Amino acid sequence: MSEPLRLAIYLPNFDGGGVERMKLSLIDAFIKMGIDVVVAIHRREGELLHMLPEDVHVVPLEAARSIEALPKMIRFLRALKPHVLLSSMGHNNIIALWARALARSDAKVIISQHNALSRESVEMGNWQHRAMPGLYRRFGQWADGIIAVSEGVRIDMAEHTGIPLDRIDTIYNPVLDSAFHQRAAQPAHHPWLENPMLRVFVGAGRLVHQKDFPTLIRAFARVKAPEARLLILGDGPERRPLLQLIHDLGLKKRVQLAGFKHNPLPYIAAGEALVMSSIYEGYGNVLIEAMGCGTAVISTDCPYGPDEILDGGRYGQLVPVGDVGALAAAMERQLESPWPTAALRRRAQQQHVDTVARRYLELFARVSPKAREFLDDLPSAFDTRMPEPVAH
Repeated sequence: MSEPLRLAIYLPNFDGGGVERMKLSLIDAFIKMGIDVVVAIHRREGELLHMLPEDVHVVPLEAARSIEALPKMIRFLRALKPHVLLSSMGHNNIIALWARALARSDAKVIISQHNALSRESVEMGNWQHRAMPGLYRRFGQWADGIIAVSEGVRIDMAEHTGIPLDRIDTIYNPVLDSAFHQRAAQPAHHPWLENPMLRVFVGAGRLVHQKDFPTLIRAFARVKAPEARLLILGDGPERRPLLQLIHDLGLKKRVQLAGFKHNPLPYIAAGEALVMSSIYEGYGNVLIEAMGCGTAVISTDCPYGPDEILDGGRYGQLVPVGDVGALAAAMERQLESPWPTAALRRRAQQQHVDTVARRYLELFARVSPKAREFLDDLPSAFDTRMPEPVAH
């Protein structure tokens, strides 16, 4: 090939969320394939920034908001001339499309949606997010490719934007990589997890309304087993009210907010079960992480993702959203009869990053001649195939 495939990835920053972790995994896989990756971010900040490979070119746009990034993205595209621009998150997606048009760039723009648009536009509670369905309806047609991270998100996006369903591809998130089991095997430095007499349920995620940790805490309060504990990993704006709820329920000795962990896998691996109490999700990466660790999972049957991941309850317990009694009963069932975990690791392996990166590259190749040339020359060692998404 005359020159490598140049891929630009556009994110606000590298905060410790699921989208950022997913992109880090993909960046590493793309580099191993031989793709020239450059990352544009609003600000060079975030808990995960140190995890970027050292040889990745990072361009800070020095923008406090997405709209402030527009002129800088125009200059970025003109200077770097990427063959493909991959954008994530709603407002960034629109900025990427506007910037490509104003820069008169030849870059092919792939946008991705990681949460249910209908819920996100309401739950975030501001006009900028409420405007997103309309912005997608007006400008989504400019995208060369559109990715949804689950079938549910794909269908929801089509219904609320008018974008034809066949214009949206479902590509599940990458969760496992070559170092996954090595990271999971590291010690979990917490006295509860080091005590063989205790059985610790683990919750993980940003402390925000979407994750509905109050329901998880109230459900755990009904679990009377003296050996049971609840450890919640993550940080966020709801930390203070959650601490107050733990105090009010008299759970200070049984429930703990353990804060953000750069590597949550050892905690999940050492837990009795991973419990996800979300109101909605785009997919639910943490469920796959738990299954990859061989840890049982309990989840709300929220839109979207858990039903697809757990195959309707075949690989873990599903309970109604916001149902304190049902969630408590599921945790008690786990204590009485632990979920068999032999099949969980095999299920999780379907979302190895190399497999998912190949799906992304195949999408790039559909719209970019340069990406097609690259894919045709890719060594057979990268010739992986991903199972088709489950249709619901």
